[in-house]
Amino acid sequence: MAAIFGPAANLAVKLAMITLLATTLGALTLWVLWPRTDYARNLQTAVSQPVPFSHQHHVAGLGLDCRFCHAAVEVSADAGLPPTYTCMTCHSQVWTNASLLAPVRHSLAANIPLVWHQVTDLPDYVYFNHSIHIAKGVGCESCHGDVASMPMTYKVKPLTMEFCLDCHRNPGPQLRPKSALYDTHWQRTPATPSPAALLAAYHVPDRNLTDCSLCHR
Repeated sequence: MAAIFGPAANLAVKLAMITLLATTLGALTLWVLWPRTDYARNLQTAVSQPVPFSHQHHVAGLGLDCRFCHAAVEVSADAGLPPTYTCMTCHSQVWTNASLLAPVRHSLAANIPLVWHQVTDLPDYVYFNHSIHIAKGVGCESCHGDVASMPMTYKVKPLTMEFCLDCHRNPGPQLRPKSALYDTHWQRTPATPSPAALLAAYHVPDRNLTDCSLCHR
């Protein structure tokens, strides 16, 4: 009686099983690692905006303070975005007819706010309060990077749970003097108060800052 399967069938089955196993392992690896890639977290990618606002020009070049546009950062959970009339404080005098700023002029004339696209995103189940971080000595650069050098704004830090916990477990090294909170080029020097001194100066409580309820409410 002739064999139904020839000797090559064994090899074919082995290759099929190896291929299936490799494909499964590859898919599992991709599933685990993909969310941790810079691409999936939107890192280093400039977000398109209704107006190509340059922090490099306005902050590093013209010297505008962060609070000129993000006026609520010291008193609110949300840092806030500037209303159109804030932009027109200057642009009613300079670059008044620039085509680049047509959306700003239209926003003012139609009384319709500009819709800026979010750059530093957090899940809805995460509570973050800008004001308490500023009040306790955490500078903008700690989470947003060197924004003053960005022609177009992009996300620099991953803002993952691990990122936040690393700071909450040992906040002292992240703190800086009040004069440096909005300086994204600031560097620690020998004259900078020690982490322990800054913790005391800002009255950072000696409590468990990794308690779930702080960020998940």
